[in-house]
Amino acid sequence: MSEPNATTPFDPVKIGIVSISDRASTGVYEDKGLPALQDWLTRALHNPITFEPRLIPDEKDCISATLIELVDVGCSLVLTTGGTGPALRDVTPEATLAVADKEMPGFGEQMRQISLKFVPTAILSRQVAVVRGQSLIINLPGQPKSIAETLEGLKDADGKAVVHGIFAAVPYCVDLIGGPYMETRDEVCKAFRPKTAIRPAR
Repeated sequence: MSEPNATTPFDPVKIGIVSISDRASTGVYEDKGLPALQDWLTRALHNPITFEPRLIPDEKDCISATLIELVDVGCSLVLTTGGTGPALRDVTPEATLAVADKEMPGFGEQMRQISLKFVPTAILSRQVAVVRGQSLIINLPGQPKSIAETLEGLKDADGKAVVHGIFAAVPYCVDLIGGPYMETRDEVCKAFRPKTAIRPAR
């Protein structure tokens, strides 16, 4: 967990990361979701990050309660991984929608577009994104490689974006709901903001 540094010019941000898996949460196998989320976010953001990690089972009430708790402790962004397919135990989208003030369907649409570049079964994914209070909550795929592709998007051999990742829209969305000013490292994922919303360079 990285803690805010008082000397940094960047706003500190608190991010909830939630891995949802019956087997990983009971120790049957090692969870790979939380390390993947923490690694990508640390690489992508200039901001000092305080992570609030949670590893929980595929239980709808538990997922909803965890999301509410993370919003209540001040997480401006909450990312979940796992439980978004059509299997009987996959209830992450339902648990997320249950705590929503607003649904943000564009995130799910773009995630499926990215995944369809790799596998036709991407149409089975049911990831959603919502706003609760002043927090943005996004469901992500379960595999570390898919997490990175979804957040970062696809680039050609010259590093030019072929398909934009969803994280390009996250900082401005967080701005609009009253969160901290999140600043990305362009080489990982360049955030997009209208010119009027961009802070002067320091």
